[in-house]
Amino acid sequence: MGLTRQYLRYAPAALFGLVASARGNAAFVALRGERGRYVAVPACEHVFVWDARKGEKVLILKGLKQEVSCLCPSPDGLHLAVGYEDGSIRIFNLLSGEANVTFNGHKAAVTALHYDQLGGRLVSGSKDTDVIVWDVINESGLYRLKGHKDAVTQVLFLKEKNLLVTSGKDTLVKWWDLDTQHCFKTLVGHRTEVWGMALVSEEKRLITGTADSELRVWDISYIQEVKDPDEPESKKSKGSSPGAEKNTEEDETVELDECPEERLLKCSKVGSIMREGRDRIVTLATDGTGKILACHGTDAVLEVFSVLSEEEVQKKLEKKMKKAKKKAKQKSEEEEPEGKVELSLQEEIQRVTNIRASAKIKSFDMILSPKGELKIVLLLQNNIIESYTLNLSAQVPQAIRASKITIGGHRSDVRTLAFSSDNIAILSAAAESVKIWNRSTLQCIRTMDCEYALCSLFVPGDRQVIVGTKTGKLQLYDLASGSLMETLNAHDGAVWSIALSPDQRGFVTGGADKCVKFWEFELVKDESSIQKRLSMKQVRILQLDEDVLCVRYSPNEKLLAVSLLDCTVKVFYTDTLKFFLSLYGHKLPVLCMDISYDGALIATGSADRNVKIWGLDFGDCHRSLFAHDDSVMYLQFVAKSHLFFTAGKDNKIKQWDADKFEHIQTLEGHHQEVWCLALSPNGDYVVSASHDKSLRLWERTREPLVLEEEREMQREAEYEESVAKEEQPVVAGETQGETGLAGKKTIETIKAAERIMEAIELYREEMAKLKEHKAICKAAGKEVPFPVNPILHAYGNITPSEYVLEVFKKVKSSELEESLLVLPFSYVPDLLRLFNEHIHLGAEVELLCRALLFLLKIHFGQITTNQMLVTVIENLKKTTISRVSEARDVLGFNMAGLQYLKREIEAKDEVMFFADATDRFEEKKRKRKKKEKMILAVV
Repeated sequence: MGLTRQYLRYAPAALFGLVASARGNAAFVALRGERGRYVAVPACEHVFVWDARKGEKVLILKGLKQEVSCLCPSPDGLHLAVGYEDGSIRIFNLLSGEANVTFNGHKAAVTALHYDQLGGRLVSGSKDTDVIVWDVINESGLYRLKGHKDAVTQVLFLKEKNLLVTSGKDTLVKWWDLDTQHCFKTLVGHRTEVWGMALVSEEKRLITGTADSELRVWDISYIQEVKDPDEPESKKSKGSSPGAEKNTEEDETVELDECPEERLLKCSKVGSIMREGRDRIVTLATDGTGKILACHGTDAVLEVFSVLSEEEVQKKLEKKMKKAKKKAKQKSEEEEPEGKVELSLQEEIQRVTNIRASAKIKSFDMILSPKGELKIVLLLQNNIIESYTLNLSAQVPQAIRASKITIGGHRSDVRTLAFSSDNIAILSAAAESVKIWNRSTLQCIRTMDCEYALCSLFVPGDRQVIVGTKTGKLQLYDLASGSLMETLNAHDGAVWSIALSPDQRGFVTGGADKCVKFWEFELVKDESSIQKRLSMKQVRILQLDEDVLCVRYSPNEKLLAVSLLDCTVKVFYTDTLKFFLSLYGHKLPVLCMDISYDGALIATGSADRNVKIWGLDFGDCHRSLFAHDDSVMYLQFVAKSHLFFTAGKDNKIKQWDADKFEHIQTLEGHHQEVWCLALSPNGDYVVSASHDKSLRLWERTREPLVLEEEREMQREAEYEESVAKEEQPVVAGETQGETGLAGKKTIETIKAAERIMEAIELYREEMAKLKEHKAICKAAGKEVPFPVNPILHAYGNITPSEYVLEVFKKVKSSELEESLLVLPFSYVPDLLRLFNEHIHLGAEVELLCRALLFLLKIHFGQITTNQMLVTVIENLKKTTISRVSEARDVLGFNMAGLQYLKREIEAKDEVMFFADATDRFEEKKRKRKKKEKMILAVV
């Protein structure tokens, strides 16, 4: 058997060139005990935490594959909830930087996240129109709320009440009672999508932002009912109306019809505040105190408003009353002022200032310091984070820009990349600047302003770089000084391609003016200095019939390949410029090509999504490969091999073997079109640039890559993806109403169910063996050694029932219900018997009761009709009631103990406080007496 060709795997090494992605939102986080200094921003699949003061990256919260779509810090400041494009939510610990909890429930991108006041619950809204409430402490989903007909845009918990308010692109704002888990009110006063929403004035006002320039303001009045003071709060809110348990559909209709039978609150529109922006609201939010409201549209202006508190409103009213009385007195002494004096909405919610950013704003966050200074962070569309401070106590508050984080990336998409000959420096150029990066540290070491760059190269010696621009210019930069040395008008149209000649004495350029121009390096005397400097002069020109898209030299410099707009590649002799070959076959223009190190092969990548491999001796097409799902944007051979890389508009980079015509591996990581890539001269590194503003470095590892294994892994990944897309299992007896299970079927839940099934199978086998063993011992009349199962031995010689419990404990809390849902009923009777055994012993009571109640709910019919399970259920009833009441007693005792300790500490503090106050009072008394004595003495 012949040896199979071995390839080496390329693995992701780093992500750089990105300050922040514009997809998600920015959020202030508390780190190292400081608030208002550190800001978390999405960065493709990761989350970067930046120090806004120093402009340094202090923490990276590493994601998996999916792009980040939403961020929300917890109230205690220790955790950050991150929502992703695939609908998953991960909760990161900001101290360790690790994700402890993962929630899978949504089928599409998470669009909104919000914690409740204590941080125990998290609510998420998604593009799949569902709202899910999660229990953060128990790490599980509570319930799914269905009602919106389009993507959810905002979700807010109310602090005092167990209520939730959500808004969506379906123009509706819905109020949910979380005790009964149903929508009890729907606001239908909007004509367009509700893009943002905020609660102000101690949650007595709701402000909504839509696609117009109005901010609609709604008054909320909570209906209080006289209740028994000893009754628990949850019961009060549940029974706050006589028909709380009515059919949800009737409720919906009632509220839509604005029926006088209001339940928990009344919500009425009081007016509108006009924004200056004419476009839709993108973000509308308040700071933590609710005193400041800010919003922005699709432009670069952030509008800041101040919301008056009740005391401030009262003071203003009194002033207004006095003025009204004065005016009335001046008009006529006898007449009393008629009409009631009221504050207008514009006086209660006042415009503070407008902050104009340097580019379009994508999101913002703000924090109000105790001194009255407002700190605002803006995430801009062009890869910048700006932070501003606003002094609200000033007569005319003016925003001052405190910092701007820009150095770590380009403002626009990188269109060209190049590696230096020593594999150390990377050049990236975009529409506004050229940056040089150190490959090992990933730090930007030079930034130089340029015109719109399309192609680039390092001049031999790596001290200068040449950039070809969209306007047809060639710009020569010196890296030591970071200055532009020379600009030449090379072409009348865009310079699409540049290639260094193999002898390194010159280069060739191809442009949109249908010309290929040959250039040579030369040293010219500089007028300003004695030393000569590098320059370039045009030596030859090749006129063609079509626009030139790409040019490449063969390694021996005998041939020059030119790709034209007519979908062909023409090959010419370099010395005489005579025509040699025409490579035709692509249906759309060839956008990229490269010639192998030995000059035997030329590979061409086209907008028709195909890559063709040709022989350069006769121009015959060896193979046509369907390479990408969109245009092939860049192609380059690995040094000293016939392997090549292609980059496509389908977000992927692929490696191919030009000898065997095989696809070797796909480098997945970019979330949008890949514009270009560059291979290091030694072939160890690949750097790529994408429309998602990121640059990614890939490194060749020593790990061999076997194609069969790679295909197998690919098939497994496809299967796992298809499993997740399958129909969700239906819970028996559950109606398709407003609520549902929070979780969703994933490959992890299926694997967990399989592990439980395997554990029960092992338990059954061991029980059968034990029975057999007892029979053998009885027949033999002596003890025969029992063979120990290796799995149970590995767990420390535990019993089969304990092993099942161990497996159960290892199922993630957030995946428990979904795992039990896919578990076949044939395993349930055994599980119930085992639950009875463990609960009786008092092991994992909380976990087992949760699983037990869920199994009873979904298999109620089958369990109740099974005569064999009657005694099991009876026993379970007794044991669970006794064990749960025991657990409750322990919990109650501990709570009482903690409350007692709290009271003791508070009492001590109060004694200390009063002692301090008494001492101060005595000191003041002594001073006063001393003063009086002195005055008397003087008198």
